[in-house]
Amino acid sequence: MYTVEEFDKEKTKVLKYIIYKKRSENEVRNKFIGTIEDNLLEDIIEYLKQAKYIDDKEYIIKTVNNFIALKNLSIKELKYKLIAKGLNKNDIEDYLYENKEELEQYEVKSILNIIYKKSNSMEQEEIKQYLLKKGYKSENIENAIKEK
Repeated sequence: MYTVEEFDKEKTKVLKYIIYKKRSENEVRNKFIGTIEDNLLEDIIEYLKQAKYIDDKEYIIKTVNNFIALKNLSIKELKYKLIAKGLNKNDIEDYLYENKEELEQYEVKSILNIIYKKSNSMEQEEIKQYLLKKGYKSENIENAIKEK
């Protein structure tokens, strides 16, 4: 067992970590495992989830929006980056399904950006192969080429 003081002290440490930059439940657990006793860490995580400081579904939305604003990624790459953060696969799948149309448009826009950047140094067929290797859907590649 632990005291209320210990709980508050460790909770403050975890909160500072989360407030500095939004984190997933898995990131919090990995950061503090070994430095905070297991039951105490689990109780802190539960408390912070109920208080909505840790919300993996919200985290997925924010993370995807950041990627969309800053990077050219395929939907497949987006998915792998979210999985790498230790997020629940079902939550990721749900998000991708619910936002399919918007993500397809983003993928086409990313393809157009990549085609534009690479067209000086690569042939169209090479660019196509590059995009396929990166996980872009062939139908989105075709749509982007038509749009260009």
